[in-house]
Amino acid sequence: MSAIFDAGVFIAIENGDQVMRRRLEDARRSGIPLKTHGGVVAQVWRGGTRGRARLARVLQSVETVPLDEELGRRAGILLARCGMSDAIDAALVAMAIHGDEIITSDPHDLITLVAASQRRINITAI
Repeated sequence: MSAIFDAGVFIAIENGDQVMRRRLEDARRSGIPLKTHGGVVAQVWRGGTRGRARLARVLQSVETVPLDEELGRRAGILLARCGMSDAIDAALVAMAIHGDEIITSDPHDLITLVAASQRRINITAI
C-alpha cells in the first residue's frame, strides 16, 4: 500500500499544518511508500527553495512519478468514463493500485474517478 498525495497535502505541510506533518512522519516510520506525480509538483512549486524549505524537504521523501504518455493515457480513459476534465486528479487515480490511499483536500472528484477505475482505492480527506 502506498500513500498518494494531491497538491492539498503539500500546501498543508508548507503552511505548517501539524496534523498533516504528523501523518507524514507516521507513514514514513511505518515504511509506507509516499508518492505523487509531476503534475502535482507543478501545482505547488513556485520557484527555488527560498521560502519553500518545508516543501523541498517533503518532496525529497516522496517518489514523484512522471506524468508521461502512459500515465496520461490511463488518466484520459478515466476522464472519458466520468465525463470529467481534471487530468491532474485523474492521473493520481490512474497511478494508484488496489489498496493504495489517496490523501486529498478535494475528495469529491477523486471519489468519482476511483469508482470509474474499478479499483479499491481509499480516499482520505484532509
